[in-house]
Amino acid sequence: PATPLAARALNTPTVLLMLVAVVGLLSLTGSTSLLTRSGTVSSTGRIHSFRTLNFKSHLRGGPRGGILCPNSEATTVDSKVDLQKYLTEKKQVVDAALESSIKSGCKETDKICEAMRYSLMAGGKRIRPVLTIAACEMFGGKQEDCMAAAVATEMIHTMSLIHDDLPSMDNDDLRRGMPTSHVKYGEDIAILAGDALLSESFAHMAKETPKSIPAERIVKVIQILGDAVGPVGLAGGQVMDLDCEGKSGVTQDELQWIHRHKTGALLRAAVASGAVIGGATPEQVESCITYAEKIGLAFQVADDILDCTASAEELGKTAGKDEATDKTTYVKLLGLDGARQEAKRLAAEAVGALEPFGEKADVLRVLAGYIVNRGN
Repeated sequence: PATPLAARALNTPTVLLMLVAVVGLLSLTGSTSLLTRSGTVSSTGRIHSFRTLNFKSHLRGGPRGGILCPNSEATTVDSKVDLQKYLTEKKQVVDAALESSIKSGCKETDKICEAMRYSLMAGGKRIRPVLTIAACEMFGGKQEDCMAAAVATEMIHTMSLIHDDLPSMDNDDLRRGMPTSHVKYGEDIAILAGDALLSESFAHMAKETPKSIPAERIVKVIQILGDAVGPVGLAGGQVMDLDCEGKSGVTQDELQWIHRHKTGALLRAAVASGAVIGGATPEQVESCITYAEKIGLAFQVADDILDCTASAEELGKTAGKDEATDKTTYVKLLGLDGARQEAKRLAAEAVGALEPFGEKADVLRVLAGYIVNRGN
């Protein structure tokens, strides 16, 4: 059962009124063959004429192997989309936008702003903001158009990590290689920092989106973000995840429901928000959502694999936590090899959803492979 503090984390007026919902350099290593009707695309985005989608790392100096092919080595692949450059550039602009998004205006707010910034600026892959930008650019938008949405999504993601780490939830003391918020500031301040980030995400979206973006697009994004955090989003997925901890007989369908909502909802929101801001039609947004749903599940499968194969130093958080808490995972249900095949299948289906967009979707195609074959 949740403690009173954890109950406050999910039930404060701020959260109820503002429910919302998704890079840094990771080593994309190993190679995975994925089938797609539109041909092949390398890890850096070039579409080839074959029917096999082959993800190989061109990021030098990262850890060897990946969750799908753990014994392969990093290589460099020529292509018209330089993934390393793209991720580096986007991470820099996202980090700069995040850095300027939270500032204390008086001494009375110094502590809460410090706690918000502590978790927000603790590093991380920035996958969700990058997905937002890539989706927006696919439809002809600019990163400046969607940066407020990208920042809002990362604020919400950070809130979810703060609350997920609480003693009444996953009870973790390490996140991104640093003490978790409640370890550093206490459980009460951690909860309030998460609540404040959730609130600020909406305010930031409203204040910082360029005036050139039609108001109806901004309202739509706010709805998308709100849906991603509520009972059919992060909160609902977390509740079911807690209920299934230590429970026998959990099915793969139940596990997928958890992660479509707990993990996938914010990834869907990230991609859909970028598409909406970029001017996508409702039908095009739906194709983007299909892509995001698949990578959302693939992301969680990858997490489950990494939890039992990577060290705490590699992960930046406690390793082996799933097994220690008897949590139902894809590895537990399918075995390690089965989980790797499931991640591969989901990534292939994600890429297939992008077929209508041709080469404009190259970055999103590459990111699908990046997500399932990351090293932490």
